Amino acid sequence: MMKKVFLFMAVSICSFAFIVQSDSDDILKALKAANVEQLTEHFDSFVDLKLPEKDEVKNMSKNQASIALKSFFNDNSIKSFELASQREMGGTMYIAGKLKNNDKGFNITIMAKKSGEKHNIISIRIN
Repeated sequence: MMKKVFLFMAVSICSFAFIVQSDSDDILKALKAANVEQLTEHFDSFVDLKLPEKDEVKNMSKNQASIALKSFFNDNSIKSFELASQREMGGTMYIAGKLKNNDKGFNITIMAKKSGEKHNIISIRIN
């Protein structure tokens, strides 16, 4: 009986770790491919978005944030992403790195909050 309980707990923990890892892997793959459509699949219903030379917009709808981010990626010829750091604290995941183009690039910070079984992006800051 004790072995069954231990096995169940081990499988549950591994499954949970896989789900968290899968979220961050999907977000990182989307960033590295400069694929805004893939990235927006991880957006929460509302997103705070800060783009260079613009004021931060709080509680932007998922659709509006997607359009604004896609426009930014296209206008600045974003080609890839280089990860600087990634961590999770209390159900919130942070990803920081550099969006690459043919010029100097841009720093990006993403915050994703755990909702149910997955992380949803709630904030993107680019400068």
